[in-house]
Amino acid sequence: MLDALTLVTGVAALLLAAWCGWAAYRDQPTKDWHFIGMAVVTVLTLVQLVAGIVLLAQGEKPEQGTTIFVAYLLGAFACVPAAGFMSLAERSKWGSVTVAAGGVVLAVLEVRLYDIWGG
Repeated sequence: MLDALTLVTGVAALLLAAWCGWAAYRDQPTKDWHFIGMAVVTVLTLVQLVAGIVLLAQGEKPEQGTTIFVAYLLGAFACVPAAGFMSLAERSKWGSVTVAAGGVVLAVLEVRLYDIWGG
């Protein structure tokens, strides 16, 4: 797949996790700036989802199977928005912890996507 996009998305997810982890350490809930960061990471995952589907439509095949690849793409796309919605329900430092955990999970999913594609 697109190795650079996977790397940028994973690094952005880790930066978001660190940022929200720092907010949680300071006993702060997620704020508007955190949601802007979540939007940036979500756009990166959307671009990755579209690029992955385009590559599949062009006939390229992931090494470990198309179904699992698409499932991981969809999971990566949904990861940060789900954590963001959950942080809205918990307006304390635990909302920030939730988004930080979502960022770490997304970074792990990016590594797995790279492996599934055959990296």
